[in-house]
Amino acid sequence: MSRDPAEELAGLAESGLLRTLRPLDSPAGPRVVRDGRELWNFASNDYLGLANHPALKDAFIEGVQRYGAGSAASRLVSGDLRPHERLEEVLAAAKGTEAALCFPSGYATATGALPALAGKDDFLVVDKLCHASLIDGARLSGATIRVFPHNHTGRLRSLLQNIREKAPQARIIVVTESVFSMDGDVCPLREIVDLKDEFEALLFLDEAHAFGVFGKTGMGLAAQLNVSPRIDFQMGTFSKAAGLSGGYLASRAIWRDLLINRARSFIYTTAPPPALAHAIEAALAIIVSSQGQELRRSLHANIAQLAPGHPSPIIPRILGSNEAALAASHQLDQAGFLIPAIRYPTVPRGKARLRISVSAAHPPEAIASLNATLQKPAC
Repeated sequence: MSRDPAEELAGLAESGLLRTLRPLDSPAGPRVVRDGRELWNFASNDYLGLANHPALKDAFIEGVQRYGAGSAASRLVSGDLRPHERLEEVLAAAKGTEAALCFPSGYATATGALPALAGKDDFLVVDKLCHASLIDGARLSGATIRVFPHNHTGRLRSLLQNIREKAPQARIIVVTESVFSMDGDVCPLREIVDLKDEFEALLFLDEAHAFGVFGKTGMGLAAQLNVSPRIDFQMGTFSKAAGLSGGYLASRAIWRDLLINRARSFIYTTAPPPALAHAIEAALAIIVSSQGQELRRSLHANIAQLAPGHPSPIIPRILGSNEAALAASHQLDQAGFLIPAIRYPTVPRGKARLRISVSAAHPPEAIASLNATLQKPAC
């Protein structure tokens, strides 16, 4: 007899793991309305405050007027429009790579690219705390997966050495993130780049939470550390600092050609609306401009005010149990702050937490008020 879904839901509720949808009644922004109440929004990934930016809204409207509402086919059929190609050219130029390829989402990027790049005779060496999309993409590839403890370059070295000794001709891809989405810490990127070069491996770097946030022109941690030319695959999304949606992979042109032919999440899906690509190009123009630099300065000033010394806009407050995290999230909601409780399987069991996301759009009074509220013992 099949399991009763009602029993499964009851089990989730009993363990504090039941999720429900609670729509906002306002546009995305630093201040939102939910259930008729105004809340300071510390839950979104809109790090530069672009999701409701007038220039992006104008570009989206202009894109619809010029190119229509939808693409009507996959890009390999008839859905490849000029805005898609132009965005990829502009993005590759900004990232300093030969080429770039866009996907409908970050999840589609990871689950399409990794299986296209690695197969049963290859090895993927993955940081233990990599995002679920990267884990799923690695599993779909059929490659042998090796996991190293989070940011542990010593263990990474030993794994690479062992694999290279046993499989001297194998394709090895190290998979990690610039900024980890639940802890907000950064990877030791220079050391990882050195190791992948030493053992003739490739590096797949997810810059999702670094794009727009780090580097003089917002092109991520790799750009900030001046190691971009040594990174084989730079993945990212347009759903965080760019304020929109979609994903990308920046690489050499030959890898782009391979992805076009092998990445199933690219081949077998309708192309994103061309108006979205047009709006993303407008977001990219802001990110690389002096306005983008000023937004990054405001963002990092807000981070420093809330969590001095913390490297990224993602600030975790680990509480342990699901019940404690849910209670703290509810208490903050009552105090006027939208901050989610993050629980298993998004984080390990016993590591439930509040995940505070800071934006350049948060005014100083919102940061100060949250800071004061967090100092209270119950939070």
